Amino acid sequence: MTQAAQLWQKLITRAIARESSTEENLQLLPGVEGQDWSRFAESIKAEIPAELKAFYQVYGGQRDEIGVTPLVRNLTLLSLDSILEQWQFLNEEVDQDEIEVDNGPGIKPTLWSPAWIPLATNGAGDYLCLDTDPDIEGTYGQVLYYWHDWENRSVEAESWFAFIELCLTEEE
Repeated sequence: MTQAAQLWQKLITRAIARESSTEENLQLLPGVEGQDWSRFAESIKAEIPAELKAFYQVYGGQRDEIGVTPLVRNLTLLSLDSILEQWQFLNEEVDQDEIEVDNGPGIKPTLWSPAWIPLATNGAGDYLCLDTDPDIEGTYGQVLYYWHDWENRSVEAESWFAFIELCLTEEE
């Protein structure tokens, strides 16, 4: 079993136990095919980290519906189509004028960046993002939160798999 498949299995098991739920309530989508990644990468003009591709090849996120059991922390994982929709929305709607940001090390000093790929949401305007254009001290593919009502951004993990592992240890 691949590392991505193992992480998915652990997440599913934890989410079901945490929420006294069923796998059906997770509303998992079929895995993403290679050609879909090519179109996606072309749309957002970024190279997609291999860990994210491997992870989304197992399951393609979750359905965007009310009542879906969160998979990671209080977040549901977006489908590839939803990622693109939210990315386009954030690029159009985030107004960066006259706002001072307090980003942590490794993140460029910006409120929003088109190089951030929103992967998960809490449904209230906050997103977990993959950073494809980090600052000098950062790592390509690092994970950060975009808070809609707070200007602070900090690195949660250096990679997608590291973030998932972190979430799994938090729940133990």
